[in-house]
Amino acid sequence: MTDDMRRPGGTAPRGRDESPKERADRRWAELLQEVRVAQTGVQILFGFLLTVVFQPRFGELSDTDTNIYLATVVLGAVTTGALIAPVSFHRMVTGRRLKPQMVEWASRLTFVGLVFLLCTMASALLLILRVALHNAIALWIVAGLVLWFVLCWFVLPAWARRDSARAATD
Repeated sequence: MTDDMRRPGGTAPRGRDESPKERADRRWAELLQEVRVAQTGVQILFGFLLTVVFQPRFGELSDTDTNIYLATVVLGAVTTGALIAPVSFHRMVTGRRLKPQMVEWASRLTFVGLVFLLCTMASALLLILRVALHNAIALWIVAGLVLWFVLCWFVLPAWARRDSARAATD
């Protein structure tokens, strides 16, 4: 690599001609868009979950289904906390010249939120399908759906990253 292709400080470019501050700004804007999508889904799911306990049939749930419901509500709250955390993080450190670090932490919190969203979805689906189907097939359907979510949310992106890294070394 020639000297004129290097960035100030001797680092190689990452595919865009942007400063570290510009990169942090771009990554923050992208992360906010991603979080908005996830937050909307979580808020709808969590709002629905909060109303279930006030339904007349709630008292008819078995102890197992009641425990699944409680676990689902707690998971929904944890998910909401993790996916809203980047906003709080930004508000607490704004103006302190910590945007690159903030973007890293916010990205990690978003990933944790997605993992908890997977758990919340699985738990909510298990409860709904157990009540609707009254048999063990519910567990198999949920297992298949969890595999689908894992494939879409984690495996395919990891595969794309691996292929990209492999192509960069070729």
